[in-house]
Amino acid sequence: MGLSGCAGESVWAPDEEVTRAAYDHDGPPRLTLYTMLNNSTGAGAHTALMVNGSQRVIFDPAGSFNKSNVLPERNDVLFGITPQVEDVYTRYHARETFRVKVQKLDVSPEVARRTEQAVMNYGAVPQAMCANSTSDILAGIFPGQVTKTWSPRKLSEQFAQLPGTTERVLREYDSDDNSKVLDDWDPERVARAAN
Repeated sequence: MGLSGCAGESVWAPDEEVTRAAYDHDGPPRLTLYTMLNNSTGAGAHTALMVNGSQRVIFDPAGSFNKSNVLPERNDVLFGITPQVEDVYTRYHARETFRVKVQKLDVSPEVARRTEQAVMNYGAVPQAMCANSTSDILAGIFPGQVTKTWSPRKLSEQFAQLPGTTERVLREYDSDDNSKVLDDWDPERVARAAN
């Protein structure tokens, strides 16, 4: 589980930070499952779920992406997921030793709302439980179609069977030191350019 980050510590950004960061994406209600796969073995290393509901958030259970607290976070839910943040998120995980499978599923507004509520209410996730927690949420949304699993790869295989799921794989060949991706990312500069 080389991509897993900190243990299940409770993190709770203030309301004003979450409100200020909230990003309402104009695309359809959608669930995007990210599965980080080892390029040598094919084994799953990390799982995360992006939800485009009333706002766009990423459920990054026990993940290491927000270790510098750039984004407001509440118990593994990251806020402010603009297209640029989404791009940085996937590139942070893709490198010479890992690829990222990106699976997208357009859903009804009700399914997006329920999923968004489920990730918000899940709580902080302990290390090495990313697929377990994400599959627990998805099993509640798609009963009988997704079952709880500890394996990111098995969860990805189940998600692929949901009607309408599309997928692509992102490969990059950067070194394993992915800190440069975050070092090069300057959210304040991006915000200034948007205004």
